[in-house]
Amino acid sequence: MGTTTVNITAAQVKELREKTNAPMMDCKNALTEAKGDIEAAIVVLRKKGIATAAKKATRATSEGSVASYIHAGGKIGVLVEVNCESDFVARTEDFQQLVHDIAMHIAATDPKFVRKEDVTAEAFEKEKDIYRAQAAATGKPAQVVEKIVEGKMGKFYEEVCLLEQPFIKDQTVTVHQLVANVVGKLGENISVKRFARFKVGDVNETVAVSKAADQGAE
Repeated sequence: MGTTTVNITAAQVKELREKTNAPMMDCKNALTEAKGDIEAAIVVLRKKGIATAAKKATRATSEGSVASYIHAGGKIGVLVEVNCESDFVARTEDFQQLVHDIAMHIAATDPKFVRKEDVTAEAFEKEKDIYRAQAAATGKPAQVVEKIVEGKMGKFYEEVCLLEQPFIKDQTVTVHQLVANVVGKLGENISVKRFARFKVGDVNETVAVSKAADQGAE
């Protein structure tokens, strides 16, 4: 059993740390579990982060930080509030980087809600009606139209919910997984509470507030 551990080199641990920002011992343990496979070790770390986030998701998040991000030469602006459990964590570089990354992501993708649980029934049905009308215009039979609508609605949450979207800087992870990874590293529950996005010339600014103020990366 010791041979696998012996085969894990410092260079492998360093590479994994650079890719994930996870603590050194977590990287070494993940590499051991993955038998030295870097990509498999990344999956191990992500699963650990999500599991840790799930355990901490009920903890109250009364501290945190508000960040702004200005994009496209001042044409797009974002304000976002991200909460954690303690002021100590709120001041860490990892937490501040997370808040910055989320603000940047919102500027780029313009989500309409924080979590899928925040989507109103009215918004869901309105989108469904639009998809149904588009599919019906193709002249296909009703049963085919419904299948098309079901397929499109399966992608609906990913398109409009911040936590469900692929992270703009790493499309292999969602924003939910990005938050969960930081929860796993810092050991505190983290939740995105609200955000606002403004674009010059667009009177329909996006303002979203999560219904679950103390809900983290669930």
